Parts: sequence; C-alpha cells; structure tokens
Amino acid sequence: MITANEITAPGTPRPSPRAWIRVAVAMFAVGWGANQFSPMLIVYRHELNLSAAAVAGLFAIYATTLIPGLLIGGPASDRLGRRPVVVPFVVLSPVATLLLVLGPHNLVVIAAGRALAGLCSGVVFGSATAWVQELSHPGDRPGAGAHRAALALSAGFGLGPVTAAMLAQWVADPLRVPYLPHLAIGAVAAAAVLRVPDTTTSRRLREARRWPPAAVRTRRFWLAVAPAAPLVFGSVSVAIVVLPEDVTSARSLSASFAGLMTALAFSAGLGVQPLAKRLGASNGLVAGLCSAAVGTGIGIAAAHGENRVLAGVAAVFLGLAYGMCLVCGLQQAGLDRAGQFADAAERGAVVACYYALAYLGFAVPYLAAGLGALAGKAGALAIMSASATLLALWTAGVTSGDG
Repeated sequence: MITANEITAPGTPRPSPRAWIRVAVAMFAVGWGANQFSPMLIVYRHELNLSAAAVAGLFAIYATTLIPGLLIGGPASDRLGRRPVVVPFVVLSPVATLLLVLGPHNLVVIAAGRALAGLCSGVVFGSATAWVQELSHPGDRPGAGAHRAALALSAGFGLGPVTAAMLAQWVADPLRVPYLPHLAIGAVAAAAVLRVPDTTTSRRLREARRWPPAAVRTRRFWLAVAPAAPLVFGSVSVAIVVLPEDVTSARSLSASFAGLMTALAFSAGLGVQPLAKRLGASNGLVAGLCSAAVGTGIGIAAAHGENRVLAGVAAVFLGLAYGMCLVCGLQQAGLDRAGQFADAAERGAVVACYYALAYLGFAVPYLAAGLGALAGKAGALAIMSASATLLALWTAGVTSGDG
C-alpha cells in the first residue's frame, strides 16, 4: 500500500501528519458548492417562473457532467498524480459559483455553472478521497481515511444548502447573495490545497491498469457494495427533496423548510459516522440500510398526514442511513477478494466507481414521482421502505462471513 511516505520526486518534502486536513478542506469546499444549489431550485422556480420540467432539468445537468468527471478523474489521478488532477478543479469550483452570481436570470449561464460544478465535483470527490486516504498516517485506525473524507464531504453537503436556504429566505437579493459564502470558502480551499505534496510514486505512474479496476471486478463489490451504493444519496434525496414536497403545498414550500430538512439529514449523517466506523464496514452498511427503511417508513405517515414534525424525524433516520452507508460503503468498495484494501495504484478509480454508483441515488426523486403517480405519495414511500428492507436483508446475507 502506498502511503504518504512515498512521494513522487526525490527530495520532495514529506507531508506532515495533518496534511490530509488541507485536502479535506478542499473536499468540504467543493461539496459546499455542489449542494448549495438544491434549495435554490425553489427560489428559481418562484423568481423566474420556471416550469417543473425546467427545474428538473437544472437539477439533472449537474449529474450529466458529474458522472463522467468521476469516471475520468479517478483513473487520471492514479496515472498522473492526485495533486495535478485535484488542484485545478478545486480552483474551478468557485468559478462555477461565480457564473451563478453573474447570470442569475439567464438559464444558459445557470446551466453552464451547474455543468462546471458537476465536473469539478466528479473529478475532486473520487481523487481527493483517495488522496486523503493516502495522506492519513499508517498508524491510524483502519478506515480513518475513508471516515475523514466522508466527514469533509458531508459537512460541505450539509452546510452549503443550509446556508444558501437561510440567505435565500431572508436577504433582499436571493438569487445572488446565497452564493457569496462559497466564493470565499472556495478561494481559501484553493490556497490551502496548493501546498499539499502528492502521494503518487514514479513507479505507479508507469503502471498500466485494466479498466475497471481489480477491486471493482470482484463478486464482493457487485454483491455487497454496488446494490447499496445508490442508497447513500438516495436516502438523503428523500429527506431533502421528496419529503419537503410531500408534506407541503407548492405555495407553502419554502427555502427555509428545505434548509431545515437538509440540516436535520446531514447533521445526523455527520454525527453517526464515528459510530459507523466502529461498527465495521459490513455491520455499518446493514445498519444504514435499516435506517433507510425506518426513515422512509416514518415518511409514509408524514406524507399521509402532511406532518412536518414526522417529516423531520424521517429526515434524521434518512441522514443516519446516508452517513453509515457512505463511510462503510467506501471501506467495502476498496477491498479485494482476500479482504485487503485495493492497490493504491487503482484507489482513485475504485473510489470513483463507488461514487458513480452512489450518485445514481439522486434519481430517487424522479422514481418517487413516477411511483407516486401510480400509488400516491404514501404508496411510493411504502415501496421504497420495503425495497430498503429487502436490500438490508440481502446485504446482511452476502456479508455474513465478513465478521
């Protein structure tokens, strides 16, 4: 396993034991920029009189560049090095936000900003997660790197939309001011990550690797990891997109309520991550799936009675599902047939593949809308709760020998 002690060029100073913090700050900033847009969809719909299809399109544009960014960025960082791949896109992240500030009424400019944000997120998330894992000290507890990366991302994912929602609700210019904090945070993160040494070796850069990476070609990955991966962001999507719409009317849905639901979900997701690390990858993954089943189950009652309090309770359980599935899924994703961590020469590609599957969960609001047309709001949530329960049983069965 390649660690922080193996630096590309001879004579390059070794990173300090805390160098991973700078990369984590960059992940936090890019995560903030990625998710700050979620509550703003409500604002755009009201301020620009957009149709539901236009709003859905703005949401989807992000994913169209994020998935390619993941699948290109992760392997590229394995070949070229973490630093030359990650740093430029950390710098571009606030540029994407600047486009949203400069063209608040221009759908083309907004779409371009979201497309650039998706590309930055895709490239940075997989590559920087691998970088944090490699910068983490070899003497740290197993899974520490995955936990640190998940914590940084979750903090950005949570604080970005909450801050944007509060500003959009109360400031005089709701289409510009909510984005200003990210401009400052993004600039600080770009300056911080510039000083972090790379963790790749010249040997690794010469190695030719098959695609997909070895860890992704295992039965473990496709039986134990891939089925649960979409529940990472699928769970949180139910909390921050589906439930706010299910328990409110179009007129009463506000950025502040969406922000509250986001705060509840991501706070729970952040808080549970140390517990997830102690539970272990297999047990934590099953516990996360059970939390998703409970959260959507409570959501049934919330949607049926349009009860905001129950919706908040459901958001907490769905946040627990997000936090446990993210940390434990990242740990499981990098294991080979023998239960050892994936070769460092493929770590970026493995993490990128995992995130690509996890981001499929953002299609859940569309799935919920389709199911809702057939079975009603509560019926759609009942189907999702039953699916999460079955998935928990499946995962428990296929990981039962992992200990």
